[in-house]
Amino acid sequence: MPYMRTILLNVFFNFFLLSLMTHPSFGEEKSFYSPIIGIDTENHRILISTLGSVFYIDVPDAARPHMEKLSISSLVDFVVEMRGEGQMPMIKTWKVKSGESACMYFNGKECK
Repeated sequence: MPYMRTILLNVFFNFFLLSLMTHPSFGEEKSFYSPIIGIDTENHRILISTLGSVFYIDVPDAARPHMEKLSISSLVDFVVEMRGEGQMPMIKTWKVKSGESACMYFNGKECK
């Protein structure tokens, strides 16, 4: 019987550790290499797709004048800051890897 308790505690502990790894923490940076599906200039967000899911990423104030320079279906490497539950990830930088753009690289402050 003591072995059964140890096994159950071990299983619950492993599930707990797994849940910590699968949920992004606040302020964590992630990179998404994705085509641009849509650009919503009114709400300052960009629709991307990765690993079978489609979601919006938020555009910060510094990048808003440059977001219209991106083109639909361009392949872009976005580095984003993951925020809390119910909030969109916020763009930190982007690099256009394939496609036309007047802003091939945004470093968080300016376009190059």
